[in-house]
Amino acid sequence: MSNSALRPASVVRHHSRPPQIETEGVRTWVARGANFVVTVSEVQAGGRIERQAQPDEYFVFLPHAGARIRCAEQHIEAAQESVTIVPPGNSEIVVQAAGQVVCVFSNANADLLALADNAADYAAPMPEVAPLVPWPTPTDGFRLRNYPLAQYTQADSNMRIFRSTKLMLNVMTPRMVARDVKKLSPHSHTDFEQGSLAIQGSWVHHMRYPWTPNMTEWREDEAIGVDSPSLTVVPPKVIHTSRNTNDGGAWLLDIFAPPRMDFSSKPGKVANEKDYPLPT
Repeated sequence: MSNSALRPASVVRHHSRPPQIETEGVRTWVARGANFVVTVSEVQAGGRIERQAQPDEYFVFLPHAGARIRCAEQHIEAAQESVTIVPPGNSEIVVQAAGQVVCVFSNANADLLALADNAADYAAPMPEVAPLVPWPTPTDGFRLRNYPLAQYTQADSNMRIFRSTKLMLNVMTPRMVARDVKKLSPHSHTDFEQGSLAIQGSWVHHMRYPWTPNMTEWREDEAIGVDSPSLTVVPPKVIHTSRNTNDGGAWLLDIFAPPRMDFSSKPGKVANEKDYPLPT
């Protein structure tokens, strides 16, 4: 195992940092992983978020207020607590009321990569992360696709998973009480990162790093405390689990790029599986 596999998690506490982008009525924080970029915007009513000549699809999550989303000749009224996949090209989001807007992009968006608050963490190559290879294009082509979360919530699961050609977003159900420390879910991923975006509540991300033959490279276990909003990116092979420490509402989104095959290969696991074909 190389030194690069032992790199620490990348942590960006938006709640204690200035925004990277400020326009009229919109303040936006930017952070990244190896294959994805996340923006979190605090938007006033009527605030606009625009993308010009967008090279590929991106996700829009609206936790607090609805918005009108336009791309070329298409437009939709996206409700609060919905996920929208926006196609390539010029696009615009106009928020109906003050709230938060989360957008997730691929690493094809060089302008956002350069602005990321944690860009220095990705200055060196990341050979332990599998490259981002696009999955097949939808059979009916690229278009605006909106998914109200309430329609995809299952009684036996806290996950609502959506995929596009390059990205996967898991909008978990909010936790209303602090997580039971006797019911955690430690796990690791062989060759992809997990981006955990906290948009509500206080969280602790627990990390256990694998050892190498060289004891001087060993890392101690970490318990990374963050408030919201914040992004924590877990490297491959690192055992991790997260828990909210507050009652009254805590919300976490998980981000992967490319989409996870283990989730996608289970029928019914991905909410919009019929819209995006699997690789052959």
